[in-house]
Amino acid sequence: MQPSKDISRLIEIMAALRTPGTGCPWDLEQDFASIAPYTLEEAYEVADAIERRDMGDLRDELGDLLLQVVFHARMAEELGEFVFGDVVEAITKKMIRRHPHVFGPQAVHGAKLAKGMWEKIKAGEKAERREARLARGLEPEDHGSGFLDGVPPALPALVRALKLQQKAAQVGFDWKEAEPILGKIDEEFGELDEAVRSGDREAMTDEFGDTLFALVNYGRHLGIDPEAALRHTNEKFRNRFHSVERRLDEAGSSLDTATLEEMETLWQQAKKKAG
Repeated sequence: MQPSKDISRLIEIMAALRTPGTGCPWDLEQDFASIAPYTLEEAYEVADAIERRDMGDLRDELGDLLLQVVFHARMAEELGEFVFGDVVEAITKKMIRRHPHVFGPQAVHGAKLAKGMWEKIKAGEKAERREARLARGLEPEDHGSGFLDGVPPALPALVRALKLQQKAAQVGFDWKEAEPILGKIDEEFGELDEAVRSGDREAMTDEFGDTLFALVNYGRHLGIDPEAALRHTNEKFRNRFHSVERRLDEAGSSLDTATLEEMETLWQQAKKKAG
């Protein structure tokens, strides 16, 4: 089988990998739950390639992420639920519906979405999903009926915090500027300090979470994506720590034998060099 730019070839490859008797043993033993962690991992690797501005890696990682979609669709097809084409149809239908200012009647074409239009569209989609589940003999999704319940619980915590705040802001539950949030952050730090002094682990966890949430909110008002900012800091820490490790090795020492003072000196040098 030869590689191709046609999506149908990738679908054929996945079908071959999942064919009992002749397929790949590892692929055959997978199910939705076992593959889900890989799907999340590939999504993060796409984000990493974007952050590094590596277009070659981005091309490859997007391919890996596409494979995850094809894999899930193939397993669903084997169960008689849906096929890859149904996935494509569903997203094209959703994109057309969500952009009436682009794909709608000429009178609407070119206009910006009216306030509240987006939520009305999504509410319509939710109602359709409910009807579809009932038609298949399934219980309606139990995601709650509150305004914020549409923000998926499975999102990474920092991402979900940002989305919850953004959605609350749509109905005016928000500070008008960033400066007052600094006072809220100071307040949360004070409550965290009190919890630490009390030794209450549950209170410490609770107040630490409140502090993080306030920091996310401050970043949102500054136009900073908290997940991207922390990813950048993680990589910065990794690079500087690697520099310390390398310098110790060059000096005939190691992380196991060096003192904290020696490592701190090299850390500051790496930090200064990085700017």
